[in-house]
Amino acid sequence: MARQPSVRMCIACRGLFDKKELKRIVRTPQGDVLFDATGKAAGRGAYICSDPECLKKLVKNRLLNKSFKTPVSQEAYDALLSSYESK
Repeated sequence: MARQPSVRMCIACRGLFDKKELKRIVRTPQGDVLFDATGKAAGRGAYICSDPECLKKLVKNRLLNKSFKTPVSQEAYDALLSSYESK
């Protein structure tokens, strides 16, 4: 029996994608918010597609606050933007 691909939803556009097509943002147990390159970091995860408009929407509407069920600082959003743009 073939294994079904893992499907996740982009928190900005609400589109469904294969997990490997998305970037994972994780809130670590220490409270840090960062991109998870491995997809296996400990903590609460949220997924975003590679469309730059989705990243803009994520920051503008502060979508991580709802996904992580806790306030996320503007500095964390700024750090995500700069690390995304440097890739």
